[in-house]
Amino acid sequence: MTRGRHAGPHPARTGRGHRPRPAVRRRHGFPAPAPGMPYREALRFLSRRRGVLLRLALWSAVEAAHTFATGYALAKALDAGFLAGRAATGLAWLGLAAAAVAAGAYGTGRTYRGVAALVEPLRDALVRRVVLRALRDGDGAAVSRLTHQVEIARDTFAGLVMVSRSFVFTAAGALVGLFLLAPVLLVVVVPPLLLGLGLFVVTLRPLARRQEAFLAADEAVAQSLGDLCAGLRDIAASGAEQRAGAEAGALVDAERRTADALARWSVARAAALAVAGRFPVVPLLAAAPWLLDHGVTPGAFVGALAYLTQSLLPALQNLVHGLGASGSRLMVVIRRLTAQPPDRPELPCAPPVAPARFAVELRGVTFGYGEHAEPVVRGLDLALPAGAFLAVVGPSGVGKSTLASLMAGLLEPWTGEVRVAGAAARTRGAAARRVLIPQEAYVFSGTLRENVCYLREGPVGEGEIAAAVHALGAGPLVRQLGGLEAQVAPGELSAGERQRIALVRAYLSPAPVVLLDEAACHLDPAAEARAERAFAARPGGTLVVIAHRAGSARRADRVLVMDGLRTDAGTHRELLGRSALYRDLVGSQPPRSARDPDGVDPVAGPGLAGDRGHVIAHRPVRQVQTAGDLADGGAFGGE
Repeated sequence: MTRGRHAGPHPARTGRGHRPRPAVRRRHGFPAPAPGMPYREALRFLSRRRGVLLRLALWSAVEAAHTFATGYALAKALDAGFLAGRAATGLAWLGLAAAAVAAGAYGTGRTYRGVAALVEPLRDALVRRVVLRALRDGDGAAVSRLTHQVEIARDTFAGLVMVSRSFVFTAAGALVGLFLLAPVLLVVVVPPLLLGLGLFVVTLRPLARRQEAFLAADEAVAQSLGDLCAGLRDIAASGAEQRAGAEAGALVDAERRTADALARWSVARAAALAVAGRFPVVPLLAAAPWLLDHGVTPGAFVGALAYLTQSLLPALQNLVHGLGASGSRLMVVIRRLTAQPPDRPELPCAPPVAPARFAVELRGVTFGYGEHAEPVVRGLDLALPAGAFLAVVGPSGVGKSTLASLMAGLLEPWTGEVRVAGAAARTRGAAARRVLIPQEAYVFSGTLRENVCYLREGPVGEGEIAAAVHALGAGPLVRQLGGLEAQVAPGELSAGERQRIALVRAYLSPAPVVLLDEAACHLDPAAEARAERAFAARPGGTLVVIAHRAGSARRADRVLVMDGLRTDAGTHRELLGRSALYRDLVGSQPPRSARDPDGVDPVAGPGLAGDRGHVIAHRPVRQVQTAGDLADGGAFGGE
């Protein structure tokens, strides 16, 4: 079933057959940026909210009223009022402009509701995606994504909606005003405006790529420094200071190069802003004599200047800074949140194949944490047929949870192969065939039904849920929480209650291979035994238990004993007879030999100081053994 062997010198020192951890492989380069944002998903997201977009556009049009009035009312106040000697008319036009400002402020307030109706569903969708990825792939960066990156996406998306909407309606209001004042003004103002906007659009994609490369370089530097700090002792012991320093220095230099490239494209963005926002004023002033000679009134000319300096320029500045900085950041964050994790590529499902011979199989697996660290598992062969019940025991820190993570595909072995139901452990096909419940069970906010049925694709029948709850003894908890439709607050549950919910979820999952990594450690021994028997009795199910109690080993069909790089496997009785470590772990004595006529067992672990061949008699408690009652008539020797 299993064989543990020493594979000779450490692979990192021989240079043969060593497969470093994915984080180590990434030290020599950064992940290439993804081909692009999920534009189709974005369009689908917006198309499902056409009503929200329509209301947002209507209130934005109300907001743009003051933009139109900024130049048009000012021009009329001058031409028809103050320059014509009619001060009352001029004041009336200025009063109309003030009323338009008040209306615009009201419209601005109403637009925030529309923005929230767009932003919050996006945040919810990203949170669901992150949680799904964390549960499916064991994503270690899920906490950062939930608490940091999702909030960045939410805030940045809200800002982009505001600045983009503001620019579109501000520009529309200003251009309509220029056309009504004098169409010839558009000939002078629009060409440099379009030139600058075109230059800005051209810089968007390269700027986003440089910013993503910079973020990737920064993450690589942080990862490298974290690895260096964690492995300083191993680095010093192996004399790898120069190599480690060279690798870290190469990453720092690469980050500097990406920062330089980002700075160069930022200069191009600033140039686009100058061309689009500030340069149109120059041809307008230069053409002033010609415009005034060709029917443009002084008021219209002043209104055009107001449109450029008070409306278009601020809106352009907000747009350029918003799309140029926040927009590229949003593209990077959305791409990272929606892309598959680089360490765990999501492979396509393999075509149907013949049933695998083994449910779980490890072939020559070696794994360790860190390029220069000693392996935790070395040369391990393990084969579990379908329906097997294996308990893994060993001292704390020996690598039991590491073995479970290897079986689940969360860790990639240096050498060897891990297969689940015939498929490589790190593929989608294998992931669908196993479920891992760790010691700290995960429960999310939602109904109890949603929690226990989370790993099922379609609806689950009431009878099936009731059978799972009964099999795992979770009925009292379900009644205590108020039934399957009750809302679950994870913070209000005890560790044992969370474990019961997670166990029911795993029981209802379609995965035949169940890995329990001390998943019942917060339950009492009777509840733990009931859970293990329930999983072992699932038709065609295979159970692997990382055991923390001796009862799990006694119930299992086979037991794997891990002792550093040595392993041993067998039944409970077989290991009692040949493994001193196993006897010590389960607190038992070796089985009595059939040749022992006295019905006694030798003391476990003989050879201690003062040992004189003690024996332990299987007799009632407190019964005194008299001298000479053994077959050889020997005395105790004073003990």
